[in-house]
Amino acid sequence: MAFLQAQAAKEVFAHVIVGNTQSLSQQDWETDMKLAKSLSIDGFVFNVGFGDDANDKTLATAFKAANAQQFKGFLSLDYLGGPKQAFPKADALALVQTFAADPAYFKVDGKPFVSTFEGPAAAGDWPDIKKATNCFFVPDWSSLGAPAAVAAGGGVADGLFSFDAWPNGDANITTKPDKDFQAALTGGKKYMMPVSPWFFTNLPGFNKNWMWRGDNLWDTRWAQVMEVNPDFVEILTWNDWGESHYINNVRVSELGLFDNANAPVKYAANNPHTGWQKFLPFYIAQYKAGGKAPAITKEDAYMTYRKTKATACPSGGTTGNNKAFGNPPQVEVPPETLVEDSVFFAALLNSDEGVTVEVTFGGATGAAAPGGGANGTAATAAFTQAPAGGKGTPGVYLGAIPIGANTGAVTLTVKRAGAEIAKVTGPAITTTCEGGVQNWNAVAI
Repeated sequence: MAFLQAQAAKEVFAHVIVGNTQSLSQQDWETDMKLAKSLSIDGFVFNVGFGDDANDKTLATAFKAANAQQFKGFLSLDYLGGPKQAFPKADALALVQTFAADPAYFKVDGKPFVSTFEGPAAAGDWPDIKKATNCFFVPDWSSLGAPAAVAAGGGVADGLFSFDAWPNGDANITTKPDKDFQAALTGGKKYMMPVSPWFFTNLPGFNKNWMWRGDNLWDTRWAQVMEVNPDFVEILTWNDWGESHYINNVRVSELGLFDNANAPVKYAANNPHTGWQKFLPFYIAQYKAGGKAPAITKEDAYMTYRKTKATACPSGGTTGNNKAFGNPPQVEVPPETLVEDSVFFAALLNSDEGVTVEVTFGGATGAAAPGGGANGTAATAAFTQAPAGGKGTPGVYLGAIPIGANTGAVTLTVKRAGAEIAKVTGPAITTTCEGGVQNWNAVAI
């Protein structure tokens, strides 16, 4: 399986929380890897925290599946998420040595690729670890900022990964942090760019309860990938149910953390994110082609929204933004100020010429939607954002329609000259408060 060690141009990986996967069989892993491959994802980033006794067994099963599926994987050592403490040097070295020789382990020019989640205080460990393992080291030391991260450990990093994938405040995310990393990474050092669709966490047992703006984030971020043109892309995440930015199909057996962390509601259950899978093959092909849109053989559409309006339920103590992040620290605001009560839709089209969009709100009661159309009738919507090439060109078109007073199931229908291109129906918008609090997670269908 030597082909697995060869680096393809511009690899795209998905971040996997290994601690959520202890119940998975090899067949379960293979199912996930088959799905990831169908989405054009090149491999998994295995995030592991120190002190989890199941790590070795879980990783061994995952790599067996990766070999069976001709898939790739590499380690990301989590210096903040383990049940004990940040990785001691000897344990970090042993983990890399245990798995780096696996045929399915991703390598750059024969060097096993290793990343981290934070851990800059241990930067001085890595010159020796690199010497012992010959690894290609691309840590996430985002808390330092790019210039300091480049210099940490005597310049030990071969590149950097950023976890700065979400907006600060009510404005859309920009590419400034990415370009700051690129500017600092001179001399051939690589940049791995993060892409994420959402962020909300309410896990009291882990002292986590905040959200960041996510409206239109997924498609906005992929457009920024084309602008930044990084060396690698890491999707945050495949299965982080606790932070609501998963793109995998929800697997009930992986949701135990909600009980472990005393969550008021299992906010990933019954909240599918499969819509965010739909355009991945297009986006990844576009990225690998240097931003040139590939041929679109199947036009499609998806939508995303929250199932309760922002003021329908108590906030659950959730803050918008988190003062523990940012330099200067982020300003915490009411979470309802960071989201819009709208149905956001996206269509992958060869052209928008002759295309119409309808959003239908079900249910027996409810006032007319601001865009027109009472409950049970179709509201005509419009695209407000075209691909970089402009209207009439191939790519992803975006739009939104306010929910208004509508409730019930939501159906998105996209047609061209009366012929249906795509039709999707999502879960009902309600006034029911799960666990007595707001579920700030979104659905993507």
